[in-house]
Amino acid sequence: MDSAISDPHNGSAEAGGPTNGTTRPPSTPEGIALAYGSLLLMALLPIFFGALRSVRCARGKNASDMPETITSRDAARFPIIASCTLLGLYLFFKIFSQEYINLLLSMYFFVLGILALSHTISPFMNKFFPASFPNRQYQLLFTQGSGENKEEIVNYEFDTKDLVCLGLSSIVGVWYLLRKHWIANNLFGLAFSLNGVELLHLNNVSTGCILLGGLFIYDVFWVFGTNVMVTVAKSFEAPIKLVFPQDLLEKGLEADNFAMLGLGDIVIPGIFIALLLRFDISLKKNTHTYFYTSFAAYIFGLGLTIFIMHIFKHAQPALLYLVPACIGFPVLVALAKGEVTEMFSYEESNPKDPAAVTESKEGTEASASKGLEKKEK
Repeated sequence: MDSAISDPHNGSAEAGGPTNGTTRPPSTPEGIALAYGSLLLMALLPIFFGALRSVRCARGKNASDMPETITSRDAARFPIIASCTLLGLYLFFKIFSQEYINLLLSMYFFVLGILALSHTISPFMNKFFPASFPNRQYQLLFTQGSGENKEEIVNYEFDTKDLVCLGLSSIVGVWYLLRKHWIANNLFGLAFSLNGVELLHLNNVSTGCILLGGLFIYDVFWVFGTNVMVTVAKSFEAPIKLVFPQDLLEKGLEADNFAMLGLGDIVIPGIFIALLLRFDISLKKNTHTYFYTSFAAYIFGLGLTIFIMHIFKHAQPALLYLVPACIGFPVLVALAKGEVTEMFSYEESNPKDPAAVTESKEGTEASASKGLEKKEK
């Protein structure tokens, strides 16, 4: 997943512009400001709404919407896995035809994008359906084995309204597949980001620090140490980045001089910010101090990334600036409020973990037995 912010088509060799003798005219200051302001806004939307939806997701009972909890072991391995994936893609683009690789990737992200966008717009679309709308319930269930050994592989519950959302998302998918238009790309990119923040949960703040710290090193190495990440980002025709044209004012919707922001720069800090929102709620103080602090830190970090990139005219590893801001600001607030211990002791159990389920059942049984004892007395 790309995790760098850059302007790969600004007409300069330094920033990876065309070198075939047909350099583009330089972007206007207004166009640059509009492009990066739009990227900043698009980055904030999935983090804010994804964090809010992550709270409801953690409390949900639908098996298809249960979050995936990232443990400290997962966090430690993630930068290694991401590095291997990135290097593998780089080698694939060097060895095989870029056209065929992007064709396979387009089909893959076409399916994923439709599902992600459908899941994203479903809560909003429900408000537009009339009360008389015939809404039927469905369940898609795949199992393995039989009898006592039967194991669920897929258990997805949906209704007629979800099918309508799926149909609307398919229209965007076909538009993306046929035109690769930047608006369709961004719709899918925003959906991926929001779903990532909503459904990927860190189990505690320490795990978040491990994940962000590891990806901090990953990001700096692959952007400053090599040209691998920027090369893959330019070659990879898939909605793994948000783009916005710097020449929109001159060319309108057909503009093609893009600035871009990798989805990794949204999702990785986003899941940490969402964790701090759930920590805020666990304190039961009716304040969202840590959420708003980390959210402001993200704005500061991404704004600083854009400023440095604009000054030095070189792609920047956004996590270089985002990680210290998103971790440092909330920790300073916790130190000032004397809540560092509470912050790092906050723990979220994995709802898919059998041990957590067993523990929950035992707690329920214990509560029930206490209630019976009180009634008998």
